Amino acid sequence: MNAMEVVRALGALAQEHRLAVYRLLVQAGPDGMAAGALADALGVPASSMSFHLAQLAYAGLVSQRRQSRSIIYTADYQAMNALMAYMTENCCGGVACAPDAPCNPAAAEEGALP
Repeated sequence: MNAMEVVRALGALAQEHRLAVYRLLVQAGPDGMAAGALADALGVPASSMSFHLAQLAYAGLVSQRRQSRSIIYTADYQAMNALMAYMTENCCGGVACAPDAPCNPAAAEEGALP
């Protein structure tokens, strides 16, 4: 993920309704949710929900598919994992952390990381 993609993703999530939508989609899993169901769950007008979903799609955080008369949105887990990896790739002062080890920058500075 490059810096511009990260900025676009973080910008899309830096809004209350879009963050709530993304969290609902993560909970929904691969089945996703229809735009109308998302709007109802958050109490957001359908036109506003369309705008928010478009922003999340532009940022690459959600995908959509047509199912009968509905558009189903799903969270793009690969994109979120890439965003999290970008945000934490230098968490230990540039020293790679073990994948299952908790990140502890102070320990990295002291040379205590495995």
